[in-house]
Amino acid sequence: MLDNQNIFYKKKILVYGLGKSGLSTFKFLKRDNKITTYDDKIKFDNEKITKIKFDYIIISPGIDINNCTLSKFLKNNSKKVHTDLDIFYSNHKKNNKITITGTNGKSTTAKIIYEVLKDQKVDVRLVGNIGNPVLSEKKITNKTVFVIEASSYQLEYSKLFKSNISLILNISPDHLERHKTIIKYVNAKFKLVKNQSKIDTAILNTKNFYIKRQIKLKKFLPKIIRIEKEIDNNFIKKIDNQYFNTVGNKENLKFVLEVAKILKLKKDSLLKTLQKFKGLKYRQQIIFHSKNLTIINDSKATTFSSSVSLLKSLKNVYWIVGGQAKKGDKLLLSKKKCKNIKAYIFGIKKNIFINKIKKLMKYESFLDLKSVVKKLSLEIKVDKNTVHKTILFSPSAASFDIFKNFEERGKYFNHLIKKYINV
Repeated sequence: MLDNQNIFYKKKILVYGLGKSGLSTFKFLKRDNKITTYDDKIKFDNEKITKIKFDYIIISPGIDINNCTLSKFLKNNSKKVHTDLDIFYSNHKKNNKITITGTNGKSTTAKIIYEVLKDQKVDVRLVGNIGNPVLSEKKITNKTVFVIEASSYQLEYSKLFKSNISLILNISPDHLERHKTIIKYVNAKFKLVKNQSKIDTAILNTKNFYIKRQIKLKKFLPKIIRIEKEIDNNFIKKIDNQYFNTVGNKENLKFVLEVAKILKLKKDSLLKTLQKFKGLKYRQQIIFHSKNLTIINDSKATTFSSSVSLLKSLKNVYWIVGGQAKKGDKLLLSKKKCKNIKAYIFGIKKNIFINKIKKLMKYESFLDLKSVVKKLSLEIKVDKNTVHKTILFSPSAASFDIFKNFEERGKYFNHLIKKYINV
């Protein structure tokens, strides 16, 4: 760590990447610094920029140093490269920060913690990967608490950022097209713990293979709380919220309860918040529920691991899967667990999914998502069995084959359900 003074003051700074994060960084820094902006999608005089001697280079999460226009320049100046998280930390060292990372469940866990604190009258802000960029918040006092969702992209190039409480929910192979190896991906996540001091706390899912291995291989300074035990079923019954009946959301809840213990939150208020929590759009979102049918929109599921936790919690499932497959992704589901699952595989990359699924369960393949929903509408009408069924849209793949993002994909699925299944 560098000294306690704000190092991003009266400096010559390059802001690389002009998305939400980059623009908020520019607005935050422009008053007290000499700022130059750059974006790969906009025409700039590259030669002129690379001749400037910047004090710092702030790169947006979407910038891959190994695959961008000014790659050579960034590598030659790697010691000057920082992120908006570093600027945020330099300006708000005294504020309590709870930072959540992991492959799956980050947004949901961050949102629950935010709701819990808000309901207990805490001045809390939800920032980072989930909502507002960390530098866009206003009217901050020393009592303001930040709940930060941090992706591996945000953590990868951060040098100063430090969190009071850090959470690593789980790790499975993801974003390997950028990180190249699982070891580099794990190291990016664990930067969150590596940067903590002895007075800080890290809450880790030590049942997870990659997390367990990392803490065996390396020593870390903060107090480590291990998430291993199951939640008491009586507590789940008290919550009485079907959202927390799935394996994945029970895992997320374990972390929330540990944070509540550390912060000594009021139990009655905590319970009320959990009872009314409805989840986030397109993340294991129940969009229809009746005696015989439940429809779940889990468009956010971009890896097999994010779908598996939900599949394990359900019976009699029509599983809709497909999209742009992630590099190195594996379907870790036993054939025994797949007896009551039938896969409906869609998209131009469907053969990749067929090869991974065909030995585990029954399946049908389709050209597109629309064809799947139309077929399901017919099957539901024909199937007069009173056994409860679940249509699970959990693609286990990125959305970029057809859609702009998982939100657009989720919205389109809802549209198809209303049009063809009439719910």
